[in-house]
Amino acid sequence: MSFEVETPAQIVTPATSLSTDCAPVTATNTAISAAPAVETAPVTSYANVVLPGDFPDPTIAKIGDTYWASATSAEWGPVFPLFKSTNLVDWQLVSHVFPTNDSLPEWTEANFWAPEIFHENGKTYVYYTARKKGGPLAIGVASADDPAGPYTDHGPLVAQRYGSIDGFPMRDEKGDLYLVWKEDGNAYKKPTPIWAQRINATHTKLVGKKVELFRNDAPWEGCLVEGSAIVRHNNYFYMFYAGNGCCGKCCTYATGVARAESLLGPWEKCPENPILKKNTTWKCPGHGTVAEFEGRWFLLHHAYHVQSHEFVGRQGILSEFTWNEEGWPEFEGKSPQAAPLHDVSILNVTDNFEGNCLAGTWQWPIGREPEVGVSDGQLLLTASPTGMGSIVAQRTFTATYKVTTAVELSSLEPATFAGLSAIGDPNNALALVVGDGTLQVWSVKGGKHESITKIDLPTGKTVNLRLESWGGQRFRFTYNVDGSSWQPVVLDSFALNGTYLPPWDRGIRVGLLAQGPATSTVAFNQFTIRNQR
Repeated sequence: MSFEVETPAQIVTPATSLSTDCAPVTATNTAISAAPAVETAPVTSYANVVLPGDFPDPTIAKIGDTYWASATSAEWGPVFPLFKSTNLVDWQLVSHVFPTNDSLPEWTEANFWAPEIFHENGKTYVYYTARKKGGPLAIGVASADDPAGPYTDHGPLVAQRYGSIDGFPMRDEKGDLYLVWKEDGNAYKKPTPIWAQRINATHTKLVGKKVELFRNDAPWEGCLVEGSAIVRHNNYFYMFYAGNGCCGKCCTYATGVARAESLLGPWEKCPENPILKKNTTWKCPGHGTVAEFEGRWFLLHHAYHVQSHEFVGRQGILSEFTWNEEGWPEFEGKSPQAAPLHDVSILNVTDNFEGNCLAGTWQWPIGREPEVGVSDGQLLLTASPTGMGSIVAQRTFTATYKVTTAVELSSLEPATFAGLSAIGDPNNALALVVGDGTLQVWSVKGGKHESITKIDLPTGKTVNLRLESWGGQRFRFTYNVDGSSWQPVVLDSFALNGTYLPPWDRGIRVGLLAQGPATSTVAFNQFTIRNQR
């Protein structure tokens, strides 16, 4: 019998704020939760979509009686969400490592990838990847006295010529602390060694000489090995790692394991590699971290759902494994065990902008944190004249969905546009906007902005805007004024093609925008996402 748990996500309670005058996130602010099914027989497997939506490269660490998790943020802030759980299934968004643009480390500029949580002696460390300003990818570290933060950054530890990513801290058999990481040679058509080097007592610098543990030399690993996560079991160190192409519609990712009696090797790769690969529901599983719960072993990793794939992004999957007679970890069926959600409505989003803070599940493009307020049931978004303007967005969970919002027309000053958008990144988006007495559909592709239709907007107090997506790639827009019947926005074709929207490493977001003079503030009355299969 399998034990597969539906994963309701309730992303409607206040969690964090993009403005500086709001209280920080607290542990009572739920973002993602799951309720286990009633057991009617002994449990033999345990597998769940525990971080639905775009949460690549998840990490997990047990601190006291609580598990903490994070994931890649890429080019969306706030950076590195921090979740906590007591059972590996019900996760609660607590805070972020770098919650505002001002809190980002001064040395970084992009590519906020692969955080790893490490705790000892009452202090929590997060090792992470980021690109140095004008330089290569590097691994940095930040620390806090509380896992929820606030975090102090200590700068980069290693930044090799080809780039250094996916740092994982681990103590060796003598108790010495090492950083294990990947040299990003595949970006230059070079091999990708996995290195280890000692970390000093303050966790801020590497000392001694680096030692190569192994590199990509097996056919299934393709152009790379990466995403190392190490656990010690019995007399061995076991390194779970990913191989081949991580991302996008042509991904080939899978998970392997190697073991060694000493952290510095020699390492032996499992003859059954890859031990975790695609199935009919999940594709390209990889880059995970191991956790033990009540004597059972799990890998929290990411994978694409085959129906939504790159349009939603890489989702956080919990897969159970056992140890076989030869001492190797073994997944049932060698594939992610998580079942798709049967009721995707449990992932619906409703935000009526209650209270005085914006929910922590909202995001913004790195370096473009907008000025936002929440008051009297409205989101107040200050406009920007740059590009698409100010943006706040939410992750998507399925490939087919409807998104609605309401714009207060009296808040629109001249030359100010506000609306609803499907966003790959600020240079690739589709949007339905109102402004200057018109309703327009905008297409932004490769940074080129085009208004593909424009109609006169009837007078009224509010306009309701709706965006509909089918399969993650076809988009339609409708509207109504003051609650009248929905009117379609007539286009040259039935739907717009949004295949180009998702970047190579991210899913599509949906959100709100305000474009115009920085002296303008737009009022939105509500925001919803309704998911469909």
